[in-house]
Amino acid sequence: MTIDKNSSRPPAILFMGDMVIVARQLRLITEAHRRGYAPLLVVTPDTDPDELAACRADGAHPLSLLADVVNVAEPKVDLVVPAIQPLLRRYDVRGVLCIGDFFVEPVGMVGACLNLPGAGAGASRTSRNKLLQRTTVPHLSPDFRVVTPEERAGFSSDGISFPVVVKPVGRFSSLGVRQVKDPEELPAILATYPEDETVLVESRVVGPEFSVEALTQNGEVIWAGVTGKATNESTGIFFTEMGHTSPARLPEEDVKALLDANAEVLRRIGFGDGITHAEFRLSEGRAVLMEVATRLPGDGITFLWHLATGQPLEPVMIDLALGVPTSYPAPRRRAYQVYLEHPYGSLLDVTSTGAPPSWVSVDNNWPIFEPVAADAPPRDHAVLVTQHPGTVLGPQTDSEARAVSVIFDAPLDAPAEALAEKYTATVTIRVADETPADGDEGQADRVLADAGSRS
Repeated sequence: MTIDKNSSRPPAILFMGDMVIVARQLRLITEAHRRGYAPLLVVTPDTDPDELAACRADGAHPLSLLADVVNVAEPKVDLVVPAIQPLLRRYDVRGVLCIGDFFVEPVGMVGACLNLPGAGAGASRTSRNKLLQRTTVPHLSPDFRVVTPEERAGFSSDGISFPVVVKPVGRFSSLGVRQVKDPEELPAILATYPEDETVLVESRVVGPEFSVEALTQNGEVIWAGVTGKATNESTGIFFTEMGHTSPARLPEEDVKALLDANAEVLRRIGFGDGITHAEFRLSEGRAVLMEVATRLPGDGITFLWHLATGQPLEPVMIDLALGVPTSYPAPRRRAYQVYLEHPYGSLLDVTSTGAPPSWVSVDNNWPIFEPVAADAPPRDHAVLVTQHPGTVLGPQTDSEARAVSVIFDAPLDAPAEALAEKYTATVTIRVADETPADGDEGQADRVLADAGSRS
């Protein structure tokens, strides 16, 4: 798309997302500005206004490039659409892009209203509700039962094979996801959810977990990659992601099964343009959908693909939002993110004898990742601290309870287990009133073994 120099309004790209996620993908802001578009941002009260103002006032911070910011009480369509009307009058909005989970549905709806490239209103709505996903692709889904708030007290588990997984239909980041081993435990687990929340009771799918990141333009997948995942499910009832490997170590037939299933999911939900992040389990060679999100992946996965392919994803995401023909290369290295087990207590400090720690939640900025040659030796690129000093660290029950991770890469054929041990061993996490975390022996080996390594 070319900029219309005769327009009386400056061309702009409208981003929606709170600062904790925007800070991870600041290249989106700088890339929009570099191309001559005014970066606009919609946030909620989850973004501290003083922190955002300080970043905008700092000429060295990418958020100083923001041309305008709009605050909404909640990331709902009925609140976002009225709030952006002044922006639509002042700017010629050429693209709408979601940064994070909260604004998926408003971004899809606004893009559809403005007739701009994007996920589409229907796909955005479906991606925010697991029940809609199960209804759309039942043949790719686990066996499930819906439990509405009204049905919860009298819900019968007859005919359900245990163990099962209980999932809220509209949450993300593993929030509220619980494993239940037998029928006797189920009523107590169901009683822990808010009175107005609908949940799914699903058969526990046995098999390693993966995500598929895909770039789609005009309804056609132009690139897709498989990321291996590790979770802490083997040590308890939670499903917190503790490691990522991009690309996953998998036989070609398994990669094909995942990519084919992902393409069918995107087709069935009617996804149009942009990046998606879908999670699957491989069970006896069959790809089973856990959920699909019409947004960029979380954690450091965008940076893993940057290191693996040698090119950042953000410029391609801008291309897709603007309707510009684009492409993305195949991986030539393998990149890893490993979350560390941490002692319990108030976080004091994180030190490293390797890559320097980056307190991304404090600085509202992530480190710059520099890809290396395909055959370069393994390299640690970052130690990421995603909590503030003073945060009380405890069990890693969901993604928001994690604190520290390392990112490193290596040639495609290099063994990873020893590297994970090496780079995690460089990090020291200090807390007050320290209590050792359960099960932290051999953590690096376990994470890499679980993260899709089946070669």
